Amino acid sequence: MDNETKFMITCLLFAAICSSVSSDEWKATVVKSIDALVTSCVVVPCSFSHAGGNLPSSRLRGIWHEKDDKKSNIYHEDYTLITDSFKDRTQLVGRLGQNNCTLEITGVKDHDNGPFCFRVELVRTENNEPTKYKFSFVEDCVELNMLTEPPKPILIQPKTATQGEPYTVTCSVIHTCPTHVPKLTWNLDSTKVIVHYKDIKQGNWETQSILTFIPEEDDNREITCTAEFNGGLKSSYTFTLHVKRIENYNHIIIPAVVGIGTALLFGIPCILMAKNTRTVLQSFKIKKERFPDYLAGEDAEGNEMKSRRGPNSNGYILLSICISASGKHVRKMF
Repeated sequence: MDNETKFMITCLLFAAICSSVSSDEWKATVVKSIDALVTSCVVVPCSFSHAGGNLPSSRLRGIWHEKDDKKSNIYHEDYTLITDSFKDRTQLVGRLGQNNCTLEITGVKDHDNGPFCFRVELVRTENNEPTKYKFSFVEDCVELNMLTEPPKPILIQPKTATQGEPYTVTCSVIHTCPTHVPKLTWNLDSTKVIVHYKDIKQGNWETQSILTFIPEEDDNREITCTAEFNGGLKSSYTFTLHVKRIENYNHIIIPAVVGIGTALLFGIPCILMAKNTRTVLQSFKIKKERFPDYLAGEDAEGNEMKSRRGPNSNGYILLSICISASGKHVRKMF
């Protein structure tokens, strides 16, 4: 195949590509407006499509410019063609070959409000020179809503905590810079912290921190969640923890247990002594035939007992004689 034939094939292929991209079927999807925190960063979601399908990144050049001035570029792959106020602050974070034209702006200034539009150019791969095919999506531009104060965190927590039981607090903050997410911190020392990142669409993202700890008795302290954004700005939210005390019945249970123990300790011996006394009285038999002047009987151990009748008509026992089973006499005065 000679050089002339190769050249003709190349021209035909290029013409086919150009014919597909020069149709009216090119479309871009860009958010109309998005919040941007001054000194922080913002990521503008952007995508585009065309009837010819995906083209390789080497064939495409992405540019962002001001709507009123197509030559005022806020992003260009040629650094020298970027407006001075945006140099070193913008970059494409999407891949053009995947039809992703997402733009990141860092160090947001209070005059970076736009509107800004995306433009795509077809280039020759041999020398990267642009062709005449350029498409500016001026009907799909983005405006930045400048925020001078950072948004405050949102806290979700139960109204009351219970002493000794796990307590969970969720802190979240909305932002528009997923490439440099805010950092959420707590004023409590706890290892049980879980962080989530969530895309809530239209360029808005949520960073969420979940804290779990066990409150103690009278732990009515302040809990603070702080959000630190890219660029250094901070915001926080504080609430006071209210701990529900668990009812303690020890002041009732302990005295009751002590009382029952004391009753058992002293009551059982008393019952046994009373039972023994009844046994003695029941076994006490009067033996008049042997000791007419005495009252006689036996104790629980089988010892014979005698008492002389005294002058007191109501009582007999003035002198007791205990006769043991062994025959020994023991006298005791009462």
